Amino acid sequence: MKTLVQEESIPVPKGIKISIKSKIVEVSGKHGTLKRDFKHLPIELYLANSGHEVRAKMYFAKSKQLSMLRSVCSHINNLFDGVQKKYEYKMRLVYAHFPINATITNGGGTVELRNFLGEKRVRIVNMLPGVKVEKSAGTKDELTITGTDIDLTSRSAALIRQSCLVKDKDIRKFLDGVYVSSHGTLED
Repeated sequence: MKTLVQEESIPVPKGIKISIKSKIVEVSGKHGTLKRDFKHLPIELYLANSGHEVRAKMYFAKSKQLSMLRSVCSHINNLFDGVQKKYEYKMRLVYAHFPINATITNGGGTVELRNFLGEKRVRIVNMLPGVKVEKSAGTKDELTITGTDIDLTSRSAALIRQSCLVKDKDIRKFLDGVYVSSHGTLED
């Protein structure tokens, strides 16, 4: 059955500027500006309540299609969190015998992973734009990845993880690699 009209709304936090123009949402806060395009979705996006609320509206949709309203609101909330607090992914270098050696180059823009399973090959992983990587000060064998955009930050963490996959061996026994240990927003 089709629903005639469904609406979702989210409040705009204090200290954040937001503009919506033809389904392109631009959010700016203390950590910079993020932009996201929702043109591929058949929804109406507009600012209500004199710019203190974002509303997403959809007409004549089935229940599966209505789910995109909540998704859009979640995406916009992630933009708010990104420009306010930044996202942080913590990764651990896990090894049984050969210690993995991580070197940060390019001012936090590139990671070089050496000696993975004793291999001579140097794995070079470039971070996506706007994402920084650094070694943790307190913890040994830990990398911290920070950025404002949740997509780019999590994809950078995934690139590091995928660069160290064990091939042609029993992965239940060979557990070496770089794994995400925790992720979330940076608390100021």
